[in-house]
Amino acid sequence: MKHLLKLLDLTGEEILDILNLADQLKYEKKNGILHRRLEGKSLGMIFQKSSTRTRISFEAGMFQLGGQALYLNATDMQIKRGEPVEDTARVLSRYIDGIMIRTFDQSEVEALAEYGDIPVINGLTDVCHPCQVLADLMTVREYKGALEGLKMCYIGDGNNMTNSLIVGGLKTGMSVSVACPEGYDPDPTILDFAKDFPEFALCRDPMEAAQGADVIFTDVWASMGQEAEMEKRRAAFEGIYQVNTELLSVANDDCLVQHCLPAHRGEEITAEVFESHSAEIFEEAENRLHAQKAVMVMLME
Repeated sequence: MKHLLKLLDLTGEEILDILNLADQLKYEKKNGILHRRLEGKSLGMIFQKSSTRTRISFEAGMFQLGGQALYLNATDMQIKRGEPVEDTARVLSRYIDGIMIRTFDQSEVEALAEYGDIPVINGLTDVCHPCQVLADLMTVREYKGALEGLKMCYIGDGNNMTNSLIVGGLKTGMSVSVACPEGYDPDPTILDFAKDFPEFALCRDPMEAAQGADVIFTDVWASMGQEAEMEKRRAAFEGIYQVNTELLSVANDDCLVQHCLPAHRGEEITAEVFESHSAEIFEEAENRLHAQKAVMVMLME
């Protein structure tokens, strides 16, 4: 593994290797065991999209690993004034040891990896969110003991989270069901990947998708950059594509609920369900730190 650009690039075994290392690093952190495995290394963090969890977890994680993280706001860089991504990649490769980028276009991440000589980590694009889904899988495995044979359900917009959950779930032996409104399906390349798995189902009825689920995921109806579509999206999602007590009634009794945050209570998830499952939701948020540390160690050590 040279980069983390998207989960499609990884094997199921590579994903599990990351999760195993993340578990180890989490144990060490909880028990006060120092793991300064990236002493003297620098990570450049390019942000075209604002962030809470991504910035803080990468920055804190790099510090805990003994290195430093450099916050690079795209508006303060020459890339904002037209410098090609290819040139930015070649310059940064001479200064630092790795790049994390949170941006809109997946091709920008791919170009950094192609033209640079250092590892590139996708912190989020409009197409995929691999770091979040590694944390999600880590959390599910913590609670359930294993991933293989579990049923994952996703309710809502077929966005970057959905794309990465489908890939991560199927590659680690889970069955995956997704319920989206018509016109809001996952990316065609993801559906093309999933069509070879009999364990995958795409449907319109959330109750059908959630039947017998071991874990249910959801996300906001309008992602960053889609705010102008909110009313149109509300009309497509409201009253149907929501994680609530009725939906949970058809899932398994010990079903987990996961949300990548921020959550809009009363929209994609009710306040009641969110609070009753807050322990595992905030464990999921914490695991961003540990999963990303594992990725950085595997790529940069």
